[in-house]
Amino acid sequence: MRSSSLIKHCAIVVVAVLLAAVAAAAARTKNDCHSGDKAALLAIKSAFGNASYFNSWTLNTPCCEWADVTCDRAASPNTTRRVIGVTLQNDASLAGPLPGAAIARLTALQTLELNYLPGVNGTIPRDLTRLNATLGLLQIVSTGIFGPVPPFLSEITALGYLRLSANKLMGPIPNSLVDMPNLSFLDLSYNRITGTLPPLLFSKASGSDAYLYLSHNKVTGRVPAEFAAVNFWTIDLSHNALAGDASFLLGANKSLKNLDLSHNAFSFNLSAMPLPEDLISLEISQNDIYGDLPETMPEDLSYLNVSYNRLSGIVPSYGNLDSFDASCFDHNKGLCGSPLPPCKH
Repeated sequence: MRSSSLIKHCAIVVVAVLLAAVAAAAARTKNDCHSGDKAALLAIKSAFGNASYFNSWTLNTPCCEWADVTCDRAASPNTTRRVIGVTLQNDASLAGPLPGAAIARLTALQTLELNYLPGVNGTIPRDLTRLNATLGLLQIVSTGIFGPVPPFLSEITALGYLRLSANKLMGPIPNSLVDMPNLSFLDLSYNRITGTLPPLLFSKASGSDAYLYLSHNKVTGRVPAEFAAVNFWTIDLSHNALAGDASFLLGANKSLKNLDLSHNAFSFNLSAMPLPEDLISLEISQNDIYGDLPETMPEDLSYLNVSYNRLSGIVPSYGNLDSFDASCFDHNKGLCGSPLPPCKH
């Protein structure tokens, strides 16, 4: 009896061990990605000299468990998962050009983010256009990437979000970007962008809210009149050399939430156009804007700066204007009334 009991116990232990092994193997398979994706990720690691940043990227571990890698959900228990997102960020030890050929081997990639990598340099590789049907988000922020904004980016037709801020990019905004059918977010701020604004930018993204960030560049000319038809949510054109009339960006029925035109040479009558009803932030300081402050202010306006212009008249006392101090209105010679000095009659 004792021998039979021992055999039975051993059998149970063996079965339990086997089941645990099967479960572990299943879990490993569940978290592993497509073999081609894994090879591509290891090629990216190799291109950056196998830096310590990639310590979790090892051949013997499931790649969907690797740091900064995002996989989709397997369509069935028998299918491998695909890599759909890669985020490399906050590491000064990563150096060298972007391994475009290796990145392009991630044929299901939807998002690519490269943030705060000062050692990464070179130009944006054309290989990324091989992801034209999948890559919806491309973000390269605070790197050493230089050269022009590549016209070939328009070939990535899936791209809706393009953020290339705080790099060393130079030259004009390519006219080819107007052909991008899904582009609704463009951020080229803190670069060395020159030239004028393409008139038909965002014209293909009908119905989508548009976001445009171009601050701290050397963009010249005027805001195209065609922008009046764009459904902007945010526009930041601050710290450039733009001039002329931009009042058509305003209007009671516009969906605009945030507008920053500061530190340019815009000249228009602020009172000629009502402010958007949903406006939250209005920054138009350091221009040549004239006229009176609008008779009504949006209820949700939480930031206002109209200083260093040619505004005139009395600062209205209605709504939430009482919450803004004198610095928001300073250096408008014709403007008076609290919080500025009293008007002289």
